[in-house]
Amino acid sequence: MLLTHSGVMPESPSPTATADEWDERYSSLADQLPDMAPSAALIREVGDLAPGTALEIGCGLGADAVWLASRGWRVTALDVSQVALDRATQRSREAGVEITWHCGRLEDMPLPPNGFDLVTAHYPALRHSPGHDAERALLAAVAPGGTLLVVHHADVDVEKAKSYGFDPADYLGHDDVVESLSDGWEVSVDRRHPRDVPAGLEGQHTHDDIIRARRLTR
Repeated sequence: MLLTHSGVMPESPSPTATADEWDERYSSLADQLPDMAPSAALIREVGDLAPGTALEIGCGLGADAVWLASRGWRVTALDVSQVALDRATQRSREAGVEITWHCGRLEDMPLPPNGFDLVTAHYPALRHSPGHDAERALLAAVAPGGTLLVVHHADVDVEKAKSYGFDPADYLGHDDVVESLSDGWEVSVDRRHPRDVPAGLEGQHTHDDIIRARRLTR
């Protein structure tokens, strides 16, 4: 599940949050969640790539998925909230693009291994696990020669996050993703990239940490 690019949603679910709870969040905040613009980081980082197959992890209301599809990408998008997906599906219909939507967690999805030329995740809530399931699924989805784009909020205030019921230590952070990338990846890291529009309930997220990595073919 992703936070919205505007930061209108709460910071993240509690460790025991369920899909039903995410559905409730989207339903209760429907009037505060206009259809958002696609991520500036996505446009900047992948706008130069030739379209192919794309996977968006935690698509929310679908802004990024629709932007990719409108530029010729064959998009698969997933989220744990069916309420969010219903709204995203409507948005894609209005835009006249076709997207394959899946409701569920990345770790549980029967995705084709090495199946996507682009895998993107913005502000993901991917949980740590003893088997490193989220990291394995994230990296395994990228095809040889493909691109992985992961964006996190920079300079997260841990105590403020905990006040929203979210402990950042429970989830994969920027450094966790970087450490999971082996010698088989060409990695570019952009720490503390300034956002054009601050995110968060209090506008506290002013910078992003960005990972762009290309899976080598050798």
